[in-house]
Amino acid sequence: MKRIVTIGGGTGSFMLLSGLRRYPVALSAIVSMTDDGGSTGVLRDELGVLPPGDVRQCLVALSDSPEILRKLMKYRFEDGGLAGHSFGNLFLSALEKVTGNFSEAVMEASRVLNVKGEVIPVTVSDTNLFLELGNGRLLRGENEINQDMKVEQIGVKRIFLDPKPQANPLAVERLLGADLIVIGPGNHYCSVIPNLLVPGIPEAIRESSAQVVYNGNLVSKRWHTDGFMLEDYVEAVDRLLGGPRIDSVTYNTRLPSEDLLKKYAHEAVLTGRRSGDRMIGGRCAVIEGDFLDTRPVKYSRADKIAATRAFIRHDAEKLSRVLMALLEIA
Repeated sequence: MKRIVTIGGGTGSFMLLSGLRRYPVALSAIVSMTDDGGSTGVLRDELGVLPPGDVRQCLVALSDSPEILRKLMKYRFEDGGLAGHSFGNLFLSALEKVTGNFSEAVMEASRVLNVKGEVIPVTVSDTNLFLELGNGRLLRGENEINQDMKVEQIGVKRIFLDPKPQANPLAVERLLGADLIVIGPGNHYCSVIPNLLVPGIPEAIRESSAQVVYNGNLVSKRWHTDGFMLEDYVEAVDRLLGGPRIDSVTYNTRLPSEDLLKKYAHEAVLTGRRSGDRMIGGRCAVIEGDFLDTRPVKYSRADKIAATRAFIRHDAEKLSRVLMALLEIA
């Protein structure tokens, strides 16, 4: 059985895994561990646990449990002292306290949810994401970075993790043994890049014989990457990987509805291309197609950071079909 390893976090990974889980492949989802917003941020601060939010989304995406259990893991309390919290986040945090180990908590949750494949935290070290702007101002944590409106205007001097984490050995092992490595889609600075800042992860991707695919974002985040073209994303990820490593990139050609574009205009701008070339840098193939999910997106009114979440999304099945075709020739 061929092995696919995905790298990302949040809604992007949830979508991707929801599609890939339907195929006869060995799936491993490597997940970012720097989330500090919403329910996850509160639990990190008050309980001293590792961030459960992105892991919880991936577990639900890969779960073969009855629908009621999947709904329970996604349920978000709307009232009382637990308002804003996801049951799944509370469940994972409680499991971490009971087992004393986040990796073991994830494995236990995987058994409860009958997960197809495996969800692997990129690190189990407690670390935070920092972004230093060109003027020297330091943004601490995903939540602060996400809300800053001057990132692109001032420019990014560096982005790093502190304390310096150790890579999860299982993540490194799965990358080295992969047939296809899929990076993204997801928030560039806060979902994709944090994985590639963990020492050992870029090295494993470079050493792996797998084909590497980058899923281009449908939209660029306003005030952060709204000046980015598809080529800029590819080049930025390649730099973090230590040189040209991405073999192909998916690029959506279908436009969202006018109503959705207007609704989302304050948060995002459509990702464009600098040229119509089939290759980037003479070696990264551009796979164009309709990858847009046209179904309406709704979030719970209890979700305190719903406004920052994606309303323009990839279609899981459309994207998965292309990735499976690439796997066949990997």
